[in-house]
Amino acid sequence: MMGYWLLKTEPNTFSIEDLKNSPSRTSMWEGVRNYQARNFIREMRVDDEAFIYHSSCKVPGIAGLAKVSRAAYPDPTAVDPDSSYFDLKSDPDNNRWSCVDVTWTETLAGIISLGVLKSDPALADLTLLKHSRLSVMPVADVHWQHIMDVYRL
Repeated sequence: MMGYWLLKTEPNTFSIEDLKNSPSRTSMWEGVRNYQARNFIREMRVDDEAFIYHSSCKVPGIAGLAKVSRAAYPDPTAVDPDSSYFDLKSDPDNNRWSCVDVTWTETLAGIISLGVLKSDPALADLTLLKHSRLSVMPVADVHWQHIMDVYRL
């Protein structure tokens, strides 16, 4: 059964366009340092679909779509002392963090803003609206289909 996800990124650091312009339109989704979000990463499977959500910007919202192209594996940035995501408590034999690879599938014609998502009663239980601080979160099938059917531009 396919899973659906929402992956948050700050567009001034890494945007949907950066993903689109990556080699093979694929990038490692690394640097997640929250245990709940990490556990969600570990549930992701190849071909699961994801909304790429721009956060910490003028108009936060869903900017595009991606697919998981490699299931969870140890996040190499956690054990790289030159990485801004380096974790002193991780080592190659005990890496506490995971990442996945994602591949760009679509950039939306316009952002589906957080305001629009909040104003839709059909999305009242959307994980994003209940646990907004998570950088990786599941999206229920019913919410995925509603967003794709109603808001996809």
